[in-house]
Amino acid sequence: MTTFDLMKTSAKEFAVKNHGHFIGGEWCSSKKTFEVFDPSSGKAFTKASLAEKSEVDAAVSAARIAFERGEWSHMQSAERAKIMWRIADLIEEHGDILAELESLDNGKPVRVAKLADISLAAAHFRYYAGWVGKFRGQTIDMSVPFMKKSMFHAFTEREPVGVVAQIIPWNFPLLMAAWKLAPALAAGCTVILKPAEQTPLSACYLTGLIHKAGMPGGVVNMLNGDGSTGALLSAHDGVDKVAFTGSTEVGKLILQSACGNLKKVSLELGGKSPNIIFADCDVEQSIIGAANGIFFNHGQCCCAGSRLFIHEKIYDRVLEGVKKLALSIKLGVGMNPETMMGPLVSKEQFDRVNSYVKSGLSDGAEAVCGAKASTGDGYFVEPTVLTHTNKNMSVMSEEIFGPVVCAMKFNDEEAVIKEANDSIYGLAAGLWTKDINQAHRISKKLRTGTVWVNCYNVFDAALPFGGYKQSGWGREMGAEALALYTETKSVCIDLASN
Repeated sequence: MTTFDLMKTSAKEFAVKNHGHFIGGEWCSSKKTFEVFDPSSGKAFTKASLAEKSEVDAAVSAARIAFERGEWSHMQSAERAKIMWRIADLIEEHGDILAELESLDNGKPVRVAKLADISLAAAHFRYYAGWVGKFRGQTIDMSVPFMKKSMFHAFTEREPVGVVAQIIPWNFPLLMAAWKLAPALAAGCTVILKPAEQTPLSACYLTGLIHKAGMPGGVVNMLNGDGSTGALLSAHDGVDKVAFTGSTEVGKLILQSACGNLKKVSLELGGKSPNIIFADCDVEQSIIGAANGIFFNHGQCCCAGSRLFIHEKIYDRVLEGVKKLALSIKLGVGMNPETMMGPLVSKEQFDRVNSYVKSGLSDGAEAVCGAKASTGDGYFVEPTVLTHTNKNMSVMSEEIFGPVVCAMKFNDEEAVIKEANDSIYGLAAGLWTKDINQAHRISKKLRTGTVWVNCYNVFDAALPFGGYKQSGWGREMGAEALALYTETKSVCIDLASN
């Protein structure tokens, strides 16, 4: 049985519709379409419209008109906050449907989608609803050396950046939409949202909920499409900012496309995150943390703890524990309540992950579990633990984006810090130790945007997230995300003038 066969709510009826675009407050379609697949079976179940230049132009125009009209950015802050809060309420009210759509589109277990993706998406809109009207400029005390007798009133204002194109990935379709939309809306921007072509369903459904919540037409527009659609948005001179989450390779292409009008760009990109387990840790806690760090969401996380460094004194014990947990993970279709890990999102991703595993084995790595490609329907990959790896192997240096972890021994603190930092990425890291001094000391030395200590994959709307080096530009979440969607204007008034 596939996820589609087991769906219980009206999500099934919604899923089979041909999904179009939402432009200027109206649904529309285009002649060109693409198929949408159930990763648990590898079979297409519907089609979605593919936005080309005419649809992109129309969406940008609608967003520009809405921004210039100011119906959203100039709306009283309390009223804007109410609409955003209403969006959060509607996400929770429709949580069962959204969870099934995420499971069908992405492959993740529906219970995980309900517990994590739905609740966090709602929380995100509520958090930024609280920011509406509360981020502002400041007054400046002017001290111009050669104008000592003058008197100035100087201040800054925070203004919305304008029309924003937001391109989201397929690993957390609904949650990434919330990460992008909520701060942009709080800042007063208008938006064109483009979901990944592999996972359009929850974005389409969310767009309907946003409209139902009372959002003025043209403020939130949604285009279905592929990479060519994203390229058109990134290059469009009518777009003031592009926000992208996805691979580092595509992020670089986005950056090149955006240079024409020097639009602002924020990028949340790839990672190859180190997870470091010291000998003095709570071993059982670290085993669970190491397994969750790599196997959560099928390893399809940009911050997945895919490089596991274990102190030699506890290496065998931790490795055996991670292996045991990996073997206990039940693979299956997302709607099955017993499923702990669903399929990877697509045939392309299935082939990519298996290719990396084969490459690692041919380079001398050994698999203590997993490493077998599924031969049946669907894109299932077993949780895989590799040992005898080194930094010259592609499995150690490149982002696999699947349930594959490379385990290594270490015995020296400085050496493991150097090894952890030896990467083009710098998105996240994990530390497991009972020594608080060691935790602080190493956290300062790791070149990553997030360091989790005695935990992993812990997110909150108030906690900024983003990367160093080639893991991206800017920060999602927290007050810092608002800076991505605002401009600072300085105003200086000479009070002595007539």
